[in-house]
Amino acid sequence: MTDPLRLIRPNILALEPYATARDEFKGGDISVWLDANESPYTNGVNRYPDPHQKELKGVIARLKGVDENTIFVGGAGSDEAIDLTYRIFCRPGIDNVVAIAPSYGVYRVAAAINDVEYREVELDENFSLDTDALLAATDANTRLMWICSPNNPTGNAFATEDLERLADRFDGMLVVDEAYVDFSTRGTMLDALPRHKNLIVLQTFSKAWGMAGLRVGMAFAHPEIAAVYARVKYPYNLNGPTQREVVRRIADGLQGHVEEIRSEAARLAKGLGEAEWVERIYPTDANFLLVKVKDASEAYRELIGRGILVRNRSGMPGCAGCLRVTVGTPAENDLTIAAFRQLGHKPQTQAPARKGEVSRTTSETDIRVEVNLDGPAGSEIDTGLKFLDHMLWQIPHHAGIGLKIICHGDLEVDEHHTMEDVAISLGEAIRTALGDKRGIERYGFCLPMDESRAMVLIDLGGRIDFEWDVAFTREYVGDTPTEMMSHFFKSLASSMRCNLHISARGDNNHHIAEAIFKAFARALKAAVRRDPLNSAAIASSKGLL
Repeated sequence: MTDPLRLIRPNILALEPYATARDEFKGGDISVWLDANESPYTNGVNRYPDPHQKELKGVIARLKGVDENTIFVGGAGSDEAIDLTYRIFCRPGIDNVVAIAPSYGVYRVAAAINDVEYREVELDENFSLDTDALLAATDANTRLMWICSPNNPTGNAFATEDLERLADRFDGMLVVDEAYVDFSTRGTMLDALPRHKNLIVLQTFSKAWGMAGLRVGMAFAHPEIAAVYARVKYPYNLNGPTQREVVRRIADGLQGHVEEIRSEAARLAKGLGEAEWVERIYPTDANFLLVKVKDASEAYRELIGRGILVRNRSGMPGCAGCLRVTVGTPAENDLTIAAFRQLGHKPQTQAPARKGEVSRTTSETDIRVEVNLDGPAGSEIDTGLKFLDHMLWQIPHHAGIGLKIICHGDLEVDEHHTMEDVAISLGEAIRTALGDKRGIERYGFCLPMDESRAMVLIDLGGRIDFEWDVAFTREYVGDTPTEMMSHFFKSLASSMRCNLHISARGDNNHHIAEAIFKAFARALKAAVRRDPLNSAAIASSKGLL
């Protein structure tokens, strides 16, 4: 195609962008900053953030293997980039765009906001891409073509060779949205950027990277196009704490989550495929499944009744009778499989969910803990100790419970009070949730797991005892002292009023700690499980202790 810069709206090409105070500053050793009317009192957020996100772009460039000058970083996930793309290329009331259907709904909404005609080309019954039909839908005023790959909600990725041929033949900007590309094995279009000046690739940190709450997305394009995004965006479109947090989380890596989700997607597909109401499960390259059922509306309602929320996509083109089901944790997927197998059957009357809430305030800590033993009703953990948070996340993940722990402690003094009081509050919340313990299994255990050989034994009968046989070789793992681990679990056992035995060995201190928390979660899961054959029994032979 000819130079894609000709597709840019004339007023955008002529735009004189807003210059921040720091844009006018070139070099020099500055110690007094009086140029931007900021507060001079340092609190971590009193200064404006870097409007060009230089550090973050450098990290992204290394992560993705691209030139920094090809990167635009925006807020609101990829949605800011989507809106800017319309504003850069499409003249309101004149130009049009072409998109596949079904696909991500924001493309259509953004078109309506920007007064741009939106033309859809439906995929076939297998959701395959028809490049000839897409090109036939264009005319002299078609400025953009939207292709989501892997596609939402169908889950399938399109061959990069087909997308490149489309870029060669289309006389406009081809926008490939790769929000789910980290889960796909079919490759990315980033490698094609040097060959196609009319190509824009969107990606996000909201999915595989687990940063949906930070709302950070990216657009990758030829440097001349990327520079236009930078001119059109609002000056400080990404706040400073978010930029720093994304850099930190990229350094932490994906921690095996993508591999687990891929594995769980296959297991979830197999499990749902055995459900009576499921008629078809479409192949996926993403972290969700498109599932066709006998009655999508009724299935949606029944799943909600069982505490599971999915997305009803039956109103979208080609998706009649379909639900979109996100791949969750192994425990969440177990519940989802069980719920799908019960579709069409009248739900049995269930006992009320066992929940416990504790608010605890001392001179050293302010803590709130919420526990739901009967399902993952959402989890949130923030103790101020990053490694402890990582360990505590193992409990809801492996025990299949809902858990919220928010703690503000005197970490500037020591970690002791935070770890002790979190353990006490967690134990109280679990004990409250258990109530009279009627019908629980009472005993829980976990055999040695992984190379760390961790084992946890638990008895919720009411007698308090604690045994600890663990050897750490480092004083700290991350920001958390290893000497406090035994005290944490001893405080937890005392607060829960349980008998808790923990032993572990290994070479890596991080793995030892993580194995202990995972084993504890599995033991807790077994111990709190209700026995349907003995639902009236009290956990202790002596009644409540």
